[in-house]
Amino acid sequence: MSDKAGETEPNDGHTRLQPTRQSRKGWVRVLLAGLALFSALAAIVWWGYLPQWRPELGASERYGVDVSSHQGEIDWDAVSSDDVEFAYIKATEGGDFIDDWFDRNWVDAQNAGLEVGAYHFFTLCRPGAEQAQNYLNVVPLAEADLAPALDLEFPGNCSKRPPIEQVQQDVAAWIEKVEEAAGREVLLYVEKPFDDQYHITSMFEQRTWHRKILRRPDGDRWDVWQFSFFADVDGIDGGVDLNIMRPAES
Repeated sequence: MSDKAGETEPNDGHTRLQPTRQSRKGWVRVLLAGLALFSALAAIVWWGYLPQWRPELGASERYGVDVSSHQGEIDWDAVSSDDVEFAYIKATEGGDFIDDWFDRNWVDAQNAGLEVGAYHFFTLCRPGAEQAQNYLNVVPLAEADLAPALDLEFPGNCSKRPPIEQVQQDVAAWIEKVEEAAGREVLLYVEKPFDDQYHITSMFEQRTWHRKILRRPDGDRWDVWQFSFFADVDGIDGGVDLNIMRPAES
């Protein structure tokens, strides 16, 4: 067998061409170049186009953000000027945590002309009634334009995973206490893995705040659609959750 690249050798009466080392290296370079180009284009689309993308609004729909202390200081006048009409602001978490920026965000967003509402991050480590009281101690419900919202998800939650009956009872306790104080139905933001484990949306009939990136949700139960979690909005540093709210009768 010759060790010269490109030569041929007989094999069972047939002649087979062997690819040269140069040709193999050429194909590898082409493949790597193609992968690099694809990655670059994907990055441009993901980080360049998508943060700017907003779905077309339907009749009487409006854009809104949801924020917490993670956004830091916000220029709410600039937010309002960027075609944003409402804001859900994190108020509380668990039984005693209060978001550091809640009071300021609440006042400044109102002063900028936005409709405001407050949400609570539900923890699996504290009783539902206790968490509801934390929310009610902090949020001036009489000033709220939007329904109270309950955020149910695993990321950022404690490591405890109680049985389904306990979680549903705690969620029911939060809903009952807050709805009685607010005089209106709460809005449920339920992450899919959380819902798969605890069956919240099938257990409760409240309206939903639905997260679905790029595609509009199906059905008529949702009132708020979170279509981006890294949107560019004037007045907010870094990406932010951007939503569409539709009229309650939709």
